[in-house]
Amino acid sequence: MDYSKAAKQVLDGVGGASNVVSAAHCATRLRLVIADNSKVDKKKIEDAEGVKGCFEAQGQLQVIFGTGIVNDVYDEFIKLSGTKASSKEEVKEAAAKKQNIFLRAIKTLGDIFVPIIPAIVASGLLNGLLGGLSSAFPEIANSDFYAIINLFAGAALSMLPILIAISAAKKFGCNEFLAAVIGFIMIHPNLTNAWSVASIEAAGGTVDKWSVWFGLYDVNQVGYQGHVIPVIIAILIMSVIEKKLHKIVPAMLDLFVTPLVTVLVTGYLTLTIIGPIFSTVEGWVLTGAQTLIGLPFGIGGILIGGLYAITVVAGLHHMYNMIEAEMCSLATPMNTWMPIATAANVGQGAAALAVGIKSKNKKIKSMAMPASFSAFLGITEPAIFGVNIRFMKPFVAGCIGGAAGGFVAAISGIYASAYGITGLFGFLITTKFVVGYALVMLVSFVVSFICSWILYKDPVEEN
Repeated sequence: MDYSKAAKQVLDGVGGASNVVSAAHCATRLRLVIADNSKVDKKKIEDAEGVKGCFEAQGQLQVIFGTGIVNDVYDEFIKLSGTKASSKEEVKEAAAKKQNIFLRAIKTLGDIFVPIIPAIVASGLLNGLLGGLSSAFPEIANSDFYAIINLFAGAALSMLPILIAISAAKKFGCNEFLAAVIGFIMIHPNLTNAWSVASIEAAGGTVDKWSVWFGLYDVNQVGYQGHVIPVIIAILIMSVIEKKLHKIVPAMLDLFVTPLVTVLVTGYLTLTIIGPIFSTVEGWVLTGAQTLIGLPFGIGGILIGGLYAITVVAGLHHMYNMIEAEMCSLATPMNTWMPIATAANVGQGAAALAVGIKSKNKKIKSMAMPASFSAFLGITEPAIFGVNIRFMKPFVAGCIGGAAGGFVAAISGIYASAYGITGLFGFLITTKFVVGYALVMLVSFVVSFICSWILYKDPVEEN
C-alpha cells in the first residue's frame, strides 16, 4: 500500500490542508477536525486507497483504515498537510468547541462515564456469573466463596459516587483526591443507605433529618448510592471553587486554605442543596425512562429500539449510562433499558452482515463482515458508520430490526442486573431471562437481516 498516496487522497477529499483544523488517530481511524464541512467530499475519501469507511461523529471526521495501517497514513498526512500532530484528547476538545451547549453537555457526560465503564463491566459480569451459578447450584448461595465474590460484585455500584467524582475531577481539571472526599461524603456510613430507605419506611420507620440554612427547611440524612447527576454537579461546583481559591489565596497559605474551604463549602452545598435538588431531577429522568419502556403494547420498546442507533449517530447515547446506573441503583437492580439497547445493536450488526454476504464488492465485504461481529458484541460504531450509514438503506433496516427486538423486550418485561454490557456478553447479566433475551436478539437479527438483504444493492461503479 502507498501510504503517501492514501494520505494525499484523503487530504484532497477534505478540501486541502487549509481546511484541516487538527488531526490525530486512534487504533483504527484517522480523526480530523474540519474547518468547513461543506468542502468535504466523502465519496472521494471513501474511494481513497485503503479507506474502509468515512463518517462524521461528535464534531470529527473519522476515516477508517484499520489497525497498523492508520499509523503510517497519519504520519504521511501530517507531513503533507503541515498540520500539527495532536492527541486524541486535543482533537476531541477542538471538535467540542464546534458543538452546541446540549451536545457539549452530553459529551461531558460521556467523557466522565467512559473511563469508569471497565469497573462497571467487571461488577456486572461478576453479578451475572453469581446469578448463573446460584441458579444452577442453589446451595452455593450459602457458601463463603459466594459471599466473598458477591462483595466484589457490589463494590463498583456501592462506591459509584466516588468513581464518578474522580472521573469528573479529571474532566473539570480539579483535584481528584478532594473530589474523592466529596464522593465519599455522599455515601458516608453515618448517612442512611439510599437502598435501605424504602424498607425502613415500609416497616413504619422514619429517616433522620437535618435542619439546615438556619432552620429554613429539613434535609433527609440519606446517602447517594447509585446516583450520578448530583455527583457531577457537585464536582463541577467544586472545580469552580477550587480554581477560584487558587487564584486569590496567597501561595504560602494555599495548601491549607484551599482544600479546607473547598471541601467545607462543596460538602455543605452538596448535602443541603445540590443532592436533594438534583436527586429529585434524576428521579424524574428515571421515571420518564421507565414510563416510556412501560407504554402499552410495547410502544416504548419500539420507539427506543428504533431510534437508539440514530442517537448513536448524533453522539447522544452516552446519556443512557446515567439512566442505566439509576435503574441498577434500585433495591432490586432492574435494567430494562439494556435488552432494548441490545436489540438496536444486534439490528445494526445483522444489517451490516447482510450487506457483507450479499455484496460482490470485495472492499465492502472486508469492511462489513468484521463490523457486524463487532456489533453483536456491543460495539456498533464500525457497522453504523463504516457500512450502514454509508448506504443508508441497511441503517434503516437495522432500525426496523431494533424496533422489532425492542418490542419483544418491552412486552416480555426482561431486564439485566447490571449495565455496561450488551450483545452476546449480555447473557451474563440477564441470567434470569436467558430464553427471553435470546428471543430479543433473534427477532432483531432476523428482521434486520431480511430487510437489509431486500433493500441493499451494490453501488453502481462509475467508469
